[in-house]
Amino acid sequence: MKYENMKFLITGGAGFIGGNYLHIMTRKFPKDEFVCLDSLTYAGNMETLKPIMKLTNFKFIRGDIRDRALVCKLFEEEKFDIVINFAAESHVDRSIENPQIFLETNIIGVSVLMDACRKYGIMRYHQVSTDEVYGELSLNSSDTFEETNSIHGSSPYAASKSSADLLVLAYHRTYGLNATISRASDTYGPYQFPEKLIPLMIQKARKGEKLPVYGDGKNVRDWLHVSDHCNAIDLIVRKGRNGEIYNIGGHNERSNLQVVETILKALGKDDSLIEHVKDRLGHDRRYAICPDKIEKELGWRPEYTFDTGIAETIRWNIDNQEWLNHVESGEYLKWMERYQKL
Repeated sequence: MKYENMKFLITGGAGFIGGNYLHIMTRKFPKDEFVCLDSLTYAGNMETLKPIMKLTNFKFIRGDIRDRALVCKLFEEEKFDIVINFAAESHVDRSIENPQIFLETNIIGVSVLMDACRKYGIMRYHQVSTDEVYGELSLNSSDTFEETNSIHGSSPYAASKSSADLLVLAYHRTYGLNATISRASDTYGPYQFPEKLIPLMIQKARKGEKLPVYGDGKNVRDWLHVSDHCNAIDLIVRKGRNGEIYNIGGHNERSNLQVVETILKALGKDDSLIEHVKDRLGHDRRYAICPDKIEKELGWRPEYTFDTGIAETIRWNIDNQEWLNHVESGEYLKWMERYQKL
């Protein structure tokens, strides 16, 4: 199927991965139109979209994917061709503390979007998922997750994303919805909210504060630069086979402790800043993605190694303190107070 001069709905586009996707694709495809729908919770903000706000092929609308009336009205008015759902509650720790909002956004919100896709007609719906749906692998094995693996998500976050994936596949099978799913490794890079490991550790190291590392720090993740992640999603949307799942892996397995030590070394800080803290509940030991399918079928390859990606990410965090100050502003703190009361 050929996708040219298309109108895209990008949900969650003011967040980390969605924002980077919009930065790249609005310029790469100037003849396509991109509408961003985002509810602007604590991890999504307009500062992320500032570099593209004046582009003629971009428009922002504030709204929640759980709002069925708003979503249907938007579909009716805008007549989208492609829908890519980046919108999600995504922090594991928050899902352990308060699962409800994860279930509402990550499952109910997805069903609202797909019902609108069915009603108003789209060429493709794409669900941005995660490697966490697969559960964990042994630290002592060389196994990797493949698309045919069963899903065994450990946290409420992973369970909610697993449920969404199953729902997408059900809509494809039952209603004939043209849909694809991507499951990617842990993603890092510019504009990532500083609750996640890499930006959090960069900020704390720069301030000379203690860097909290869960448990023994030996938990392993496969790290993927956000630009590689976004380019893979674009390939899947435009060239991927209908009804298929595609894994996106960075070929960059590192333990959490190795990541933290890399950041400290790059910033000229001492390992004495590392502080081992009580481990996260149900903390998976290892994730590792096999991206053979997307590499063979679509010709995708990651451009970043971990060394090049982490160096660029550290530099971005140093050079963009204004953005970081904004996300840590009083408005963010007020939102957090409301969130804790839910």
